[in-house]
Amino acid sequence: MGIRSGTMYAAGVASIGLSFASWLTSQTMEKAGTDRADRWGIFIGQWAPTFFAVGIALRIEETHADSRAMSGGTFEETYTEGRMPSRAGV
Repeated sequence: MGIRSGTMYAAGVASIGLSFASWLTSQTMEKAGTDRADRWGIFIGQWAPTFFAVGIALRIEETHADSRAMSGGTFEETYTEGRMPSRAGV
């Protein structure tokens, strides 16, 4: 789809800033009180871990795609002995 890991990391950082901005705006502009401002801040703040997780997954895919291209084959073509290598620590 053309989305890079750096884009997702930037979206995570932006959502942290947006969370603070929405909390501050709700706190000062609305008369609903601190509870509502807290809910807005938490709602938007929960996006950040998702963006960072997707960014990590994309980084892994980018790294593996580069190593597969350099080795001249796909992951499945490289390991034909009937057993898959451990992906621990990837």
